[in-house]
Amino acid sequence: MSWYHEPAATPSDTHRHSAEQRQAQLTKPAGSMGQLETVAVKLASLQATDQPACDNVGITIFAADHGVASEGVSAFPQSVTAQMVQNFSTGGAAIAVLAKSLNARLDVINVGTVTELPELKGVSDQRIAAGTANFTQKAAMSSDQLQQALRIGQTAILAAKEAGSQLWIGGEMGIANTTSATALACAYLKKHAAEIVGPGTGLDNAGQIHKSAVIHRALDVFDATSQQPLKNLQYLGGFEIAALTGAYLAAAQVGLPALVDGFICSVAALYAQAINPTIKPWLILSHKSAEPGHQAVLRAFDQKPLLDLDLRLGEGSGAASAVPLLRLACDLHNQMATFEHAGVDAKG
Repeated sequence: MSWYHEPAATPSDTHRHSAEQRQAQLTKPAGSMGQLETVAVKLASLQATDQPACDNVGITIFAADHGVASEGVSAFPQSVTAQMVQNFSTGGAAIAVLAKSLNARLDVINVGTVTELPELKGVSDQRIAAGTANFTQKAAMSSDQLQQALRIGQTAILAAKEAGSQLWIGGEMGIANTTSATALACAYLKKHAAEIVGPGTGLDNAGQIHKSAVIHRALDVFDATSQQPLKNLQYLGGFEIAALTGAYLAAAQVGLPALVDGFICSVAALYAQAINPTIKPWLILSHKSAEPGHQAVLRAFDQKPLLDLDLRLGEGSGAASAVPLLRLACDLHNQMATFEHAGVDAKG
């Protein structure tokens, strides 16, 4: 049995029950804080503690290029992927600013840019290849390359766990990766590309029609189905998407809650869950993306996202934006007075 089929850690029913009891005793009507209550209870169960916390947050960004970019499916040139990796390193990207504001650790892993980069601060060079192949013509990657990408994700999680992370966020960077993610979503959800294709980096209507046709052509070639998640990842995925998939699998196995970002990360999480259904409790959906395909993907999860802010940047930025909300949820759970301690009459 491959490592990614090993069962996930088991959330603590004892701590979930204790957290639910505490929520019922706090000085507020039951349920009045909505998802702030439920997510605090969930974190208590996942962290196996009476004092859930999100003080130590690990963020890992996986970056890679896509061969399908040669089909003209992005508004930006492929060179932007490597340029943005440099921007992450120098602190100029949105996720770098958010990580600094949150006092979160930010790690960037280059799993496959076309451009070979010099040594950069905070960037680990683990290039599998100079981007994936054009999946309208051949499989995006070999079976060995897929396994390598999954392992890179696993290793990133082991490092985050070793560093004491209480919560992990994955992010991605890769020109044309919304095309890859949409193809994967179509294969899994049995959707036509035209139903869920979106603007990605800013395509106009004509660009989206072309993008849809490219995806449709690839799906016809590979006859991808929801019953073969690993095959789909190999044929249609990106190195960074596969690394994210491996990371979500590993996070659940080592007992590290994962806050899932928008469309591309949600597709990776969906595939991780398809490969190993036991990981489901460890995935927390951070936000509802403005990318059309995300709405279809979210319906495949039995969970309501925390935020709806019309975000669609990627990079893990939506998940990072939800961290202050999780911290507030933990503070409310841990610090509010109970009816007994505050001398307030409870509901009769």
